[in-house]
Amino acid sequence: MKNDRLIDLGLTGYEELFMSTEERLDAKKPKVEAIPLAALTPFRNHPFKVKEDEEMAQLMRSIADVGVLSPALARPLPDGGYELISGHRRLAACKALGMDTMPVIVRDLTDEEAIITMVDSNLQREHILPSEKAFAYKMKYDAIKRSPGRKENGDQLGHQIKSIDFLAENSPDSRNQIQRYIRLTHLIPDILKLVDEGKIALTPAVELSYLQPSEQEMLFSVMDSDEVTPSLSQARRLRRMSETQTFTDDAVLQLLSEVKGNQVEYVKVPVDKLRSFFRPDTSVKQMTETLVKAMDFYNKHLARQRKDRDAR
Repeated sequence: MKNDRLIDLGLTGYEELFMSTEERLDAKKPKVEAIPLAALTPFRNHPFKVKEDEEMAQLMRSIADVGVLSPALARPLPDGGYELISGHRRLAACKALGMDTMPVIVRDLTDEEAIITMVDSNLQREHILPSEKAFAYKMKYDAIKRSPGRKENGDQLGHQIKSIDFLAENSPDSRNQIQRYIRLTHLIPDILKLVDEGKIALTPAVELSYLQPSEQEMLFSVMDSDEVTPSLSQARRLRRMSETQTFTDDAVLQLLSEVKGNQVEYVKVPVDKLRSFFRPDTSVKQMTETLVKAMDFYNKHLARQRKDRDAR
């Protein structure tokens, strides 16, 4: 009886029969190529920002001294060139240094594989903005759901593993924390920027993400004009107002005008208006302490004047 089944002997070609073990192992290693920078296209909708900060300056100094030590990862594009999967900061540094090429490992990856690899390679960075995590987790979550054989309520073996649980297995954050980050993708850019700046904490921001975009625009207008941000309690009340369709401009103004617990009020004075009263090397902290002492002295002076007038 004829057996048409192919038998895999673990060989990749006729020439491999004449290779030594060392040559076979070397052939299977990822090949690093010097790819022209002009041929590298940034990953589509890449959620991680390339910032010109001290970390970038350090990276540029390192590359200028010893070159790119860790090769980037890219995949070939159908029409030529390569799509960069990891190494966007290295690419920016090489361009700034006027280099022509950079070391890259090229792999054939599906869209889903590319997204998952891109997110995983960047989540290990030390400094990541909440917005970067939010869109990265959302992209990876959607990619996992689209992956062949993936079922939302179970895997191919019938195990009850949802995509969000699978995502959490290989992530630095817990399942619930990942879900909170993904909710941030529903915020309008202006409010999401406040989260990145640390002016709104993650948990209140999640509550605000349930507001309609038009409601968020209204809320941001009030926050921006009055320089206030909602507490967690206020954010929850804003969400209930949205759900009960009682979200109005007047209601938002009234809610945000409430003094929050442990709230500290500040008077903002441009530093350039104070510099003329101090030496150039005086810090902002030193100027603040001096102003407080000066006001204390002034108040005591006024008290003595009142006491003298009353004694006459």
